[in-house]
Amino acid sequence: MQDLVTQALYIAKTEDVSTFPDCAVVYSVSFMPNNTNKELALNYISNQPNAKTLDTTPCGKKLIELGLSGKVNEISSDITNIWKIASQRYIECASGNIVAFVDGVDERSTFYSTELEQILKNEKIKTINGVDKKVFASNLKPYRY
Repeated sequence: MQDLVTQALYIAKTEDVSTFPDCAVVYSVSFMPNNTNKELALNYISNQPNAKTLDTTPCGKKLIELGLSGKVNEISSDITNIWKIASQRYIECASGNIVAFVDGVDERSTFYSTELEQILKNEKIKTINGVDKKVFASNLKPYRY
């Protein structure tokens, strides 16, 4: 298992997570009772040729190929941390508008605990779903399932 974690950590820290401006898409399903947000995100990117979720970047694809997929609450803390590293890099590379499928977000999710903070820090990101990112964040009311 440690070899897998070491390999995945290297991928999370080095593989390409870039997107074009206005093409980063995030979703939240961790701790939630369904995968609706992920399904909506995947449907969205299927109709937007340049849009990407972290899962569809070279980094995300390689992590998934290693078998490292699943909700935060369903995988080990090592794997969760690997995805958080990749998520942080993904958001650091993003710019413009972020499209977020986060209805019903849980406060323990990667989006709420990692990505939102990085979005707010990233000066190149201006909006989330077309709304000023600070306004979006202040209006977001997380749940705990």
